[in-house]
Amino acid sequence: MNRTFVRPAAALALAAALAFPLASTAQAQGRAGFLPDFTELYEKQGPAVVSIDVTQRSRRQQATPEISEDDPFYEFFRRFGPVPRGRGGQAPRDFDQQATGSGFIIGSDGLIVTNAHVVDGADEVRVRMSDRREFIAKVIGADKRTDVALLKVEAKDLPKVTIGDPDKLKVGEWVVAIGKPFGLENTMTAGIVSAKGRDLPQENLVPFIQTDVAINPGNSGGPLFNLRGEVIGINSMIFSRTGGYMGLAFAIPIDIAMNTVNQLRDKGRVTRGRIGVTIQEVSKEAAEAFGLKAPMGALVNSVEKGGPAEKGGLEAGDIILKADNRDVKNSNDLPRIITAVAPGKPVKLTVWRKGAQRDLTVTVAELKEDQVQARTRPTPAPKEKGKPNRMGLVLSDLTAEQKKEAEVTSGVLVEDVASGVRGNVQPGDVVLEIVSKGVTSEAKSAAQVNDFLGKLEKGANVTLRLKRGDNQFYATVRLLNGDN
Repeated sequence: MNRTFVRPAAALALAAALAFPLASTAQAQGRAGFLPDFTELYEKQGPAVVSIDVTQRSRRQQATPEISEDDPFYEFFRRFGPVPRGRGGQAPRDFDQQATGSGFIIGSDGLIVTNAHVVDGADEVRVRMSDRREFIAKVIGADKRTDVALLKVEAKDLPKVTIGDPDKLKVGEWVVAIGKPFGLENTMTAGIVSAKGRDLPQENLVPFIQTDVAINPGNSGGPLFNLRGEVIGINSMIFSRTGGYMGLAFAIPIDIAMNTVNQLRDKGRVTRGRIGVTIQEVSKEAAEAFGLKAPMGALVNSVEKGGPAEKGGLEAGDIILKADNRDVKNSNDLPRIITAVAPGKPVKLTVWRKGAQRDLTVTVAELKEDQVQARTRPTPAPKEKGKPNRMGLVLSDLTAEQKKEAEVTSGVLVEDVASGVRGNVQPGDVVLEIVSKGVTSEAKSAAQVNDFLGKLEKGANVTLRLKRGDNQFYATVRLLNGDN
């Protein structure tokens, strides 16, 4: 099944809009007695919602055939495409690419919020108010990581929205969007909150609000209101196989957006915090191996040498349960919390280490673009493979050359993985540590690891800290029922 997440930015033709099925009047009237009245919300908040038209100027080669004005097809191309030049005309020509979106006013002096993808690459941004006034907007700044942009128009005494608290939003609560779908200005659609804290591919800094509000191309950047008329999100993305609404829409929580907006307003760019760790999700099996009652937190795979986390005492194998006095329910919570902390600020971490909680303090650094260098993993020595152990792994001691190549001082090489073994373990991985029932043991030799396994009961979960290339991570494997 193909699944696509789409940013509904560019407006489509009105004919395309009319091709989408609409709910019948009878259906709407039949449910009227069970629906809230949105009229007052629309009247009060509608004037603070704006339409945004973006122009991108480019140059291209003339792609249409050379046709004279006497040709019967000339009128077709003039109306429905670029007018072809006659013979002798210049092939390269300027053309304007148009796109449209929505936005909302947060300051009566002309500050406007929209999506970053709406104004990306724009040469001109034109803002149209509900009273038909138009302004050329300046892009103060845009942040692609959160998909938020801040615009400014020269105007005074503009109507503005009220910012709400998305943390108080409940699943099942009614919400309303106002925007410009398919170029139809000031269109209101309503629905409910379907879920909160949605994690989407490539979007780990934003816990999206999922709704079933009808969102279509042109709604991007528009506000999502609660019934109190407060903005609690920015409509940013839809799930669609067709490019149009299919009942799954996603909004950026307004607190995340306003953190970006405030930084763009104050300094024109966004800075984010980092502590220098790589993390992964804590599975049910891993929680059992580390002695946790339930899967929670963020499991630290590796700690950057000389980084903030190492200086604060954080170690690989720690499970971060709280950060900055906020619960880390899953691994995606941690980067959202840390990136929101100003660089240079100390942050308190509560971690689970060797069966007990402890508190650490780490001074947050500024997040830079990651530079990843690919390295090859150590190659097993060419020799006859041994017998799989109780995990179904064939292990061998690392040679001095393999240790140097893997940049480790100790560890055990995975030579082979038996069929039927479930877990992210591959030949060439280096086992650094082995964890079970809250007990952690360094992997010093194949014999020592196999001896450790021999003392465990059948079917026990064993978590391995592995090194694969430059990456370190944890993988959980259940012991086989045999006695090997």
